[in-house]
Amino acid sequence: MRDTLALLEVTDFPAISRKPLDTLQINLGYKCNQRCLHCHVNAGPTRTEMMSSELIALVPEVLAARNIQTLDLTGGAPELHEQFRELVSAASALGVKVIDRCNLTILFEPGQAGLAEFLAANKVEIVASLPCYSLENVDAQRGEGVFDKSIAGLQLLNSLGYGVPGSGLVLNLVYNPQGPSLPPDQQALEADYRRELRAAFNIEFNNLFAIANMPIKRFGSTLVSKGQFKPYMDLLKNNFSADNMESLMCRSIVSVDWLGNLYDCDFNQQLNLPVMANGNRHLRDLLNKDMTGQDIAIADHCFACTAGQGSSCGGAL
Repeated sequence: MRDTLALLEVTDFPAISRKPLDTLQINLGYKCNQRCLHCHVNAGPTRTEMMSSELIALVPEVLAARNIQTLDLTGGAPELHEQFRELVSAASALGVKVIDRCNLTILFEPGQAGLAEFLAANKVEIVASLPCYSLENVDAQRGEGVFDKSIAGLQLLNSLGYGVPGSGLVLNLVYNPQGPSLPPDQQALEADYRRELRAAFNIEFNNLFAIANMPIKRFGSTLVSKGQFKPYMDLLKNNFSADNMESLMCRSIVSVDWLGNLYDCDFNQQLNLPVMANGNRHLRDLLNKDMTGQDIAIADHCFACTAGQGSSCGGAL
């Protein structure tokens, strides 16, 4: 796999700094039951990296010490970590909102019995990957049979109250483009998803997040091999919008890898671009140190977050 960092390091992206921290995003490990073309983590079934028990125990302490309101769990498939449920329970007991970035098919994997019911009982907000509402497009990006399992997963979650008005159980979907293009208008696409999923499968959800593909890891390598890297970067830069700068997710989130190292976002984590503060680079440092005002590590991939309608882990900006 081709490393794209050397193509991204020289940048004219504007300097940015941190606001107060409100979200702790934890990558529990890179093991996943799927292997998707667009995956910026290069996750898959053969990855073995997993966060240690010592670091898992540290997470609730940091949440309390920094008064962080949201714990965002990602991977790989975060549910494959054997202490996933333990961590969710600990964070929920602190009154922290927990987000699970779920690929839906994990709900039917061996060893995951009762997972959907557990998430509902703890009122975990689910952000579920569904790159299209058609079988052909989803299976082309994520693997044969993924669409049918994803639909079954959504129907299971709906049966528990997820996505149902008044239930308090939030179910958000995520769209990624099939290739080197910007996501379409999020609001219009959400209307299309809602219409098609409701008509064909009687599925309900709360919001759709349209997220631009990052020119890094597996997707970036594919761009390079197809001679599409520079055209895609030109597309991102030509659609730069300064209006998106204020709402960039890196300004109020910190990303933690499976070893406890700190990054300004999940994308920087995959490029191995740590936070710029030399004395504040590990999860344990957050017990006593504030990150507000620190400069954010930037490179050319940051243009993916500011192009067009903008892009973040919470969709368009």
